[in-house]
Amino acid sequence: MEFTFLGTSAGTPTRARNVTGLALQHGKPKHWYLIDCGEGTQQQLLKTRYSVMQLQAIFITHVHGDHTFGLPGLLTSASMLGRSEPLFLIAPRPVRSFVEAALGNTDSSLSYELKFIDSEASDFAWEDGACQVTATALSHRVSCRAFAFTETNLERQLLKEKLLADGIEAGPAWGKLQQGLDAVLESGTLLRSDDYTTITRSPRKIVVGGDNDTPELLQETCKDAQVLIHEATYTQEVADRVGTWPQHSSAAQVARFAQSVKLPNLVLTHFSSRYQFNPNAYPHIGEVESEARGIYRGNLYLARDFDSYRLDREMNLVARESS
Repeated sequence: MEFTFLGTSAGTPTRARNVTGLALQHGKPKHWYLIDCGEGTQQQLLKTRYSVMQLQAIFITHVHGDHTFGLPGLLTSASMLGRSEPLFLIAPRPVRSFVEAALGNTDSSLSYELKFIDSEASDFAWEDGACQVTATALSHRVSCRAFAFTETNLERQLLKEKLLADGIEAGPAWGKLQQGLDAVLESGTLLRSDDYTTITRSPRKIVVGGDNDTPELLQETCKDAQVLIHEATYTQEVADRVGTWPQHSSAAQVARFAQSVKLPNLVLTHFSSRYQFNPNAYPHIGEVESEARGIYRGNLYLARDFDSYRLDREMNLVARESS
C-alpha cells in the first residue's frame, strides 16, 4: 500500500504547500484512490505518476472548501481527457449538491458515470476487490468522517503436502486454488480454496482522518491499523489561543491518542498555514514535531507535499521524502 500527499496545508495554501489531498494506491499497479480534493489538486497530480484515468474512487471527508474546491475541475478534466470508466464519489450528501451545481452552472458535463455513495449512511461500507473501506464519524464544525482502508484478497499459500496427500497433482487446479478460486477436477471433484490454501499474514490497514478535535473517536477504528494519518493543525499553545471554535486537533492531542492505542506509525498533516518548513522562518513546523515527539514513542512523520510512503507486507512504513 502506497500513499502520496498532494497537499498538507489547512484552510489556505502556502507557497510551498497546497491544501488537502492524498493519493492512495493498492491493488492493480496503476489503480488508486483520492482522499479529499482541495483547490489545485489536479495541478498537483500533474507532478506525480497518478492519472485520473486510473482513479477508482474519490473519498471526501467533509464539505469544507479546502477539501472539496478542486472536485469540479478534476472531474471535468478527466472527462476532457476521454475517461469512460465509471468513477465512485464517496462523500457527504452536500458534496453531491456542490458538484451538480458547479457542473450545471458552467455548461459542463461528464463523459463517464459518476456514482455517488453517501459516506454518512449508517450502513456505509465499500470495497472493490483490493480494499474494504469503512467510515467513522469525527468531531468538527460540520459532519466529518475518517476512512479506514483495509486490504482484501491477500495472497494465498498452497498447502502442497495436503494436495499431494489427497492425490491432487500439480496442475491448473493448483493455480486456481492459489488465486482464492474453487476448482473442479476432471473427475467432477470440487476443491475448495479455503481447504487447500492458507493466508500467512494479517491485512494492512491505513486510517485517514478528516478534520477532528477528538482523536479518541478513532479508538476502535485504529485497532489493528498500522498507520494513522491525522491532522495536527496547531501546537497546543496556539490551539489554546485560537479557542475551540475551529474544532481542530493539536499535535499533542493526536500524539497522546496514538501513544495510548500503541499505533506503530503516525503521519501528521493539515498544518496551519502559519507554520513553515523554511529553517529561518517563524513559526517553524519543528514546533509541531517537537510537541508530538515529546509524547509519542512510535514512528512519527510530518508530511510535506509530494512525500510518498509505502507500507510493505511486513508492516514496515518506508518514507520517501519529496525532492
